[in-house]
Amino acid sequence: MTFIQTIILAVVEGLTEFLPISSTGHMALVSALMGIEKSDFTKLFIENIQFGTILSVIILYWKKFFDFSKLQLYVKLFIAFIPAAILGVLFKKHIDLLIGTPIFIACTMFFGGIILLFVDNWFKNPTIESEEKVSNKNALFIGFFQVLAVVLPGISRSAATIIGGMQQKLTRKAAAEFSFFLAVPTLAGAFAKSLWDAYKDTPEILTKQNISILAIGNVIGFLVAIVAIKGFISFLTKHGFRLFGYYRIIVGLIIITIIFVRGNILIF
Repeated sequence: MTFIQTIILAVVEGLTEFLPISSTGHMALVSALMGIEKSDFTKLFIENIQFGTILSVIILYWKKFFDFSKLQLYVKLFIAFIPAAILGVLFKKHIDLLIGTPIFIACTMFFGGIILLFVDNWFKNPTIESEEKVSNKNALFIGFFQVLAVVLPGISRSAATIIGGMQQKLTRKAAAEFSFFLAVPTLAGAFAKSLWDAYKDTPEILTKQNISILAIGNVIGFLVAIVAIKGFISFLTKHGFRLFGYYRIIVGLIIITIIFVRGNILIF
C-alpha cells in the first residue's frame, strides 16, 4: 500500500464507519478501484483502521464515557455487545467467506438501501430520547440487530443498530448515539483480535513501515470520523434515512457493475 492509498482508505473509513452505508462495502469498492492486491497486511489494515474511529466516539462523548457515576451505561453496552461477540466467534469462518464474496456485499448494499427508504415510516412516535432511558431489554434487542451486520457483511453495523434502536422506540438521535457507543466495545474487540491473530500467525507483516501506515491511517480516520459523526447526527435528526437509502442502492449497483466488468477483484 502506498501513502496516498493509505490516506484515501482512512478517509473512506472515517466517513463511512458510523453512517448507515456499510464501511465494508465502501472499503472494498475503493480498494478495488485503486487496484490494491489482497495480502495479510491489507486485511490487517482494513480491520485495524477502525481503532481511530473508536477514539473519535470516546473523545466526542467523553463526558458520558468517563462519568463513572453512570455505570449503568457500561452494563447496557455490555449486554448489547454479548450477542455479536458470541456469534462473531462462532461464525468467523462464515463471515470471512462472505466478506470474500463481492456479489454478496453488493446485494446487501443494494437491498439494505431499499430498506432504508422505508425505515422512517415504520417506526413512529418514539418514547426514548436518551441512552439513560434505554433498558437492559432494549439494549439486548439492539444487540441482536447488531448480529445481522456481524454475520452478513455489507448490512452496515450502524444501520442495523440504529434501526434496532428505533424498533425499541428510541428517537433517531438517541438510536444513533447508542449505536456509536456500542461501536466502542464491538470495534475494540475486533481490533484486538485481528492484531493478536496477526502477531500469532503472520508476525512478519508487523514491520516498522507497516506499523507506521497503520498509525497514519488511524489518525486520519479519527479526524474524519469526528466530522462525520457530528454531521450525521444533525442530518439524520432533520432528514431521516431516505437519502442514505438511495445512495446505498447506487453504490450497490456500481459494485455489481464492476464485478461483471472486471471480475471478483475485492481485496478481502
